[in-house]
Amino acid sequence: MTWLRKHPLFLLIVVVPTALALLYFGLIASDTYVSESRFVIRSPQRQSSAGLMGALLQGSAFSRAQDDSYSVHDFMLSRDALHELDEKLGVIKAYSDAGDFVGRFPGLDWDRSFEAFHRYWQKKATVDFDPNSSITVLRVRAFKAADAQKINDMLLTMGERLVNQLNERSRRDLVSFADREVKLAEDKVKDAALAMSSFRGRQAVYEPDRQAALQLQGVAKIQEELLATETQIAQLRRLSPSNPQIPGLISKAETLRGAIAAENAKVTGSGSLSARAPDFQKLALEKEFADRQLATALAASETARSEALRKQLYLERLVRPNLPDESVEPRRLRLIFTVFVLSLAAWGVVSLLVASVREHAD
Repeated sequence: MTWLRKHPLFLLIVVVPTALALLYFGLIASDTYVSESRFVIRSPQRQSSAGLMGALLQGSAFSRAQDDSYSVHDFMLSRDALHELDEKLGVIKAYSDAGDFVGRFPGLDWDRSFEAFHRYWQKKATVDFDPNSSITVLRVRAFKAADAQKINDMLLTMGERLVNQLNERSRRDLVSFADREVKLAEDKVKDAALAMSSFRGRQAVYEPDRQAALQLQGVAKIQEELLATETQIAQLRRLSPSNPQIPGLISKAETLRGAIAAENAKVTGSGSLSARAPDFQKLALEKEFADRQLATALAASETARSEALRKQLYLERLVRPNLPDESVEPRRLRLIFTVFVLSLAAWGVVSLLVASVREHAD
C-alpha cells in the first residue's frame, strides 16, 4: 500500500482497469454460447478430356464455386437476411432481453435502430472461408444455446434457398435464350415452307428441275423414235421409192418433230420450267437454310439444358449446427490477463514520459 501511495499512476493505470476487468468478466459478463456449422458450395463438372493427367489435376467431379460462395457469405450477413431472421425468430428481442448490460443490445450505445442492430449482429455472426478447401465455417453467438443453434440452422436454410434461386435464374436464362432461338428458327421454317407451297400452287409446278429433267427424258425418247423413223424412210426410198408406206412415215416424222418442239418449249421457252427454276431454287435454298438453322437451334437448346444442369450449385452441409452444452465465451481469464498486460505496458510508457518530463524540468 505504501508503494501504491508513492506510485499513483500504477494504481490508476494498472490496478483500477484490472480490478474493473476482474469484476466485469468474473462476475457480470454473461455466458455466450457458440453454435458452429461447416458447409461447402460446389457444382458438378464434367470430367476433363485431357486423359489421366486431367483427371488427376481435377481430382473430383465437383468444381469449386468460390464466387458463388462469396455471394452466399455476403447474403448471410446482409440486412435482408437479418430482417428475415427477426421476422421468423425474433433475433432483436433475443439479443435484447438476455445478457448483461454491456453485452446485450443496444448495450451502452442506447441506439435501438435497425442499423445499430446490424452493426451489433456483425459481431455475433461470423463467416470464415478457407480458399484452399472451399469450406466455410459459420459461427453464431447467442446468450442461449438453443437460440444460437436455431439462428445458425436458419442461416444455412436461407443460404440453400439463395443457391436454389441462383440455379433457377441461371437455368432460366440459358434455357429461355435457347428456346427463343428455336422459336425464331421454327418461324423461319414455317415461312419458308409456306412460301414454297404458295409458289407451287401459283405456278402449278412441284419441282421445276426434276420435272424439266423428266420432260427432257421424254424428248430424248421422241428424238430416238424420230431418228428411227427417218432411217426407215431413207431405207425405203433407196430400196423401193414407190413404197406406199413412205408418205405415212413422213407424216409420222413431222408429228414427232412437232412433239419435240412443243416439249422443248415447255422446258426452255417463255414461262417454261427453266424460267421458273431460279425462283424455286431461291425458295428451296431459303427452306434448306431454315431447316439447318432449326436443327442447330434444337441442338443448342439441348446443349443449353445440359449446361444448365451442369452449372447447378449445391450447398452441402458438412457439419450441422451444434447445440452447445457450455459457454465458450467470454474467455474470462484470458481477457483479464490481457487487460493486465496492456495496463502494465501503458503504465510503463506513461512512467517513462513522466520521468522524461521531470528530467527535462530539472
